[in-house]
Parts: sequence; structure tokens; C-alpha cells
Amino acid sequence: MLCFRVLALLISLHAAYAVADPRINYLLHCSGCHLPNGESAPPEVPSLRDQLGAIASSSAGRDYLARVPGAAQTPLSDSELAEVLNWVLREFNAQSLPESFVPLTASEVAQSRQNVLVDPEGYRRAALAGRRTM
Repeated sequence: MLCFRVLALLISLHAAYAVADPRINYLLHCSGCHLPNGESAPPEVPSLRDQLGAIASSSAGRDYLARVPGAAQTPLSDSELAEVLNWVLREFNAQSLPESFVPLTASEVAQSRQNVLVDPEGYRRAALAGRRTM
């Protein structure tokens, strides 16, 4: 009986850890389009590798990251999405992130998610150019 209790505890701890792990959440919610390594099939699905550091360095770019339809509409909480976005930035974009990078917060993600992104490609171009569009 004790073995079953210990096993149940270990399973529940593992499940709690897996849900909280941004890498696991990325694999579950993002890798279908962006692949496990962050690459994809541009231009329809842009790569998440080595390009997002420049985007994440502006307020328009940070807003874009949380508003992309696949991110904004995921069932992840604002906190979980912020963790996934920060993981993607650090894991796939370490070379392009500015030294002054500040991780996205749950409240920042929540605010951005409220606005539907109608033209993701146009907004991405504007964010890369340092302009804010709606």
C-alpha cells in the first residue's frame, strides 16, 4: 500500500513539474508549427531561431510576440505563455538578445493578448523596423 502512495505522489509531482516546464509547454503548444528546434516553413510560419532578439528589444516587438495568433490563442495562462516566450528567446535567440533584455511578464502578456492581431506578418515587419502598428 505504501508503494502505491509513493508512486502516486511521484506521478503527481512529475505531472506538476511537466506542466510548469516552459520547454514542455513549447513542445505541446508550439512545436506543431515551429518544430521542436524552432525552425519552420517560412513565410507562412516564421522561424523562431535567431530573429526574435531584435523583435524582443522593442515594445512593439514584445507586444507582437504575445499577440501572434498561435501564442495569443493557446490555452496556456498568461504566466505560462510568458515563460514559454522567454524560454524561446533564451533557447533559440541567445545570440540576438540584447544584454539589456528584460523577460516578458504575465501582466505584459495579458495586456497584449487582449488585442487581436489581424496582420501578423505586417506587424512583424513593423516591429522589426521599430514602428508600432495596430
